[in-house]
Amino acid sequence: MSKLRDLNCVTPRKDDKPLSDQVIQDLNLQVPEWIVIQAEGIKRLQREFIFDDYRQASEFSFKVGELAEEQDHHPTIFTEWGKVTVTWWTHFNNGLHQNDFITAAKSDHIYEELNK
Repeated sequence: MSKLRDLNCVTPRKDDKPLSDQVIQDLNLQVPEWIVIQAEGIKRLQREFIFDDYRQASEFSFKVGELAEEQDHHPTIFTEWGKVTVTWWTHFNNGLHQNDFITAAKSDHIYEELNK
């Protein structure tokens, strides 16, 4: 299986259902820092990224925003001093899709690159 970060998001199909708990568990092994939360009855993938200051947090938020545009898949990004919380889920199916795990892995890579 390819690394998630090397894949690209696909346009969800009309009949796509949210991922099963088993598939979520399997994919989550590739992005272990991410947790599955439930908000408003919808499973979402979330992670907090820690930074030394607001400038670094803002730079990361901007890069995740660029990723979102590139992949045509958009998260909730909450930026505060020294911390950014990113939440991915697929609005189309009101749940998790492989796209969420792909963009989570790509977000992790952005974080790693900024912290070299």
